[in-house]
Amino acid sequence: MFLSIVVPCMNEEDIIPTLLDRLSAAIAPWQDAAEIVLVDDGSSDGTWEAIQDARLFCPNLVGVRLSANRGHQIALTAGLEAAQGERIMMLDADLQDPPELLGDMMRMMDQGYDVVYGRRIERQGESLFKRATAHLFYRLLNALSDVPIPHDTGDFRLVNRKTLDAVLAMPERARFVRGMFAWAGFRQIGIEYSRAPRETGETKYPFRAMLRFAIDAMTSFSTKPLKLATRLAFASLGITALMAIYVAYSLILYQTAPGWASVVLAIGFFSGVQLLTLGIMGEYIGRLYTEAKNRPLYFVSEESREPPKPAVRKSA
Repeated sequence: MFLSIVVPCMNEEDIIPTLLDRLSAAIAPWQDAAEIVLVDDGSSDGTWEAIQDARLFCPNLVGVRLSANRGHQIALTAGLEAAQGERIMMLDADLQDPPELLGDMMRMMDQGYDVVYGRRIERQGESLFKRATAHLFYRLLNALSDVPIPHDTGDFRLVNRKTLDAVLAMPERARFVRGMFAWAGFRQIGIEYSRAPRETGETKYPFRAMLRFAIDAMTSFSTKPLKLATRLAFASLGITALMAIYVAYSLILYQTAPGWASVVLAIGFFSGVQLLTLGIMGEYIGRLYTEAKNRPLYFVSEESREPPKPAVRKSA
């Protein structure tokens, strides 16, 4: 197997036919040595049935069904572990990332690159709030991260087997796949494209999910938030010392101390610093707890590789 296309799917019943049409056209030059791996991430609609039906006319299709919804990054990991190709392309089922870039990515990899990642220069069909928060997320992530992660990139990329094996060897449970590929190193290059609007359905990343994803990303690839907590603690102690000097000076000069407002503000400030510090520490402790359990990332409920054989009608 030379080429694998890995696509996580969550409630994508309506888009499966269009997705496979475009993927089949994209892999046409490598048709005899390519596979399409669709991972059903515990969908509640007819996504798995749509995948099974598609196997009748798409012999390259491999279906992987997880036993429960585990999230996009785990579903993507399941697909990457199932992929058998020497080169592996990953993208989302919503077709906002164009599979037609595969040819250009393959040519760039032919030049010696190990990873060709897509860089979004335009986000069509997304709200101003989504674009602004995405812009802020990547800048803040790079400011905190110990490893530089390319701006405005997602999981849409083409990687070779050597790089994929390195990433799959990483045992962490809280997966941030694009960051893991950045940490792995090797020769990487970006290809710019305009991200299209979603073909159909609704986004699987509402604000709450994006916030959780951002926290996972930042705590997975940086200890700087812990260092920030320490700095905040020292800063609060310094401010407390200055306030103590001010109160002593006021007593010496027989001046009355500030009123209740200043006391409330001081208590609120220090309480906020303490809660922030505890919250940051809690994120890391929670991650240690999750890693210590060492549970499997997922369970596969069903997997299908061989195309189903059509029923043969027996003669009377």
